[in-house]
Amino acid sequence: MTRSLNKLTAVFVKNAGPGKYSDGGGLWLHKRPDGGGQWFFRYTVHGRRREMGLGSSAEVPLKEARGGAERSRAIVRANLDPIKERDRLKREAASKLHLLGEIALDAFESRKAELKGDGVAGRWFSPLEIHILPKLGKVPVTDIDQKDIRDTLAPIWHEKADTARKAMNRLGICLKHAAALGLEVDLQATDKARALLGKQRHKPTNIPAVPWQEVPAFYLSLADGTVTHLALRLLILTGVRSGPLRFLREEQIEDDIWTIPGAAMKGRKDATADFRVPLSKEAIAVIKEARRHARGGFLFPSAKKGVISDATMARLMERAEMSARPHGFRSSLRDWIAETTSTPHDLAETVLGHTVGGAVERSYRRTDFIEQRRKLMERWAQHVLGRTAKLLRIERA
Repeated sequence: MTRSLNKLTAVFVKNAGPGKYSDGGGLWLHKRPDGGGQWFFRYTVHGRRREMGLGSSAEVPLKEARGGAERSRAIVRANLDPIKERDRLKREAASKLHLLGEIALDAFESRKAELKGDGVAGRWFSPLEIHILPKLGKVPVTDIDQKDIRDTLAPIWHEKADTARKAMNRLGICLKHAAALGLEVDLQATDKARALLGKQRHKPTNIPAVPWQEVPAFYLSLADGTVTHLALRLLILTGVRSGPLRFLREEQIEDDIWTIPGAAMKGRKDATADFRVPLSKEAIAVIKEARRHARGGFLFPSAKKGVISDATMARLMERAEMSARPHGFRSSLRDWIAETTSTPHDLAETVLGHTVGGAVERSYRRTDFIEQRRKLMERWAQHVLGRTAKLLRIERA
């Protein structure tokens, strides 16, 4: 019996060519022509011959595969089907994960990879953590109905409409996650809750922006060379969001191009799609001056640790008794483009890093208009510096 087991070696598993190889006792290795391999356990139970996968040979070492085979043989000796037993144990484990708080955390963990900054920067979990879980976190997810959701979100449904919408959407994702785990939940509960809550009265307001005509005066007031002043200057000159700017690293700059990693771009599902920002002569000068403050690889570090915060830049504008906020400079730039240039719509939207057109259209349009944007941003810099210019005509390549 001993000689019929443990026929393979780790070296053989790694170097074996295509084919199926028995280790004995029902454990087999299937090596594919592409070099990959799969462990499987072959057995007969209740008169049926079956095969159960035990994982990739690249991820499951030989010793671990043998352990899995031994446990499966014990199940067969008890006249049970290892596949059905494995499924039963999965269902039991899933049934224990039944409180909404646990479901929410599990759903968040399973989605981290597809969220910007693993969901931390975008605060995916916050609407649940702040507005849903304090009331429903310890309630079995199978017991949650539309009235529970209505009563939980009613206090903020109209007053904090956008937050309430996000919380409702996240909760819907959690219910779908619970259903995928095999739990009996009402997948229409959030839609029913929306019907009970009614149409939201809240009207979204735009972030206050400095009129483009007044940008030069504010820009010239940022003259003391501090991290905050330099960060605001580069924010104005590039039109980027504050997140990528605050986390700007030296290695992202090459000549007159700043490449922002796709994962740092808001609203982009493709985290591999980096965004190139053409830098004007003035922007390059600001970056050069900012290098004096660089720490830990970041060009705009905070006084204590990490990087400068949104609040730091906003407070500077508050102290100047301005209603506008840093994010509003994107609107200033967009209005300037619309009112003083003949820039095509898709090019103008690309300046702000917006996704333009449907998936099919984008698959055919591979350009990011970098040369046209370089001319446009140089002219914007001239305006910001207070130098007037004639109408700028930007054409598609």
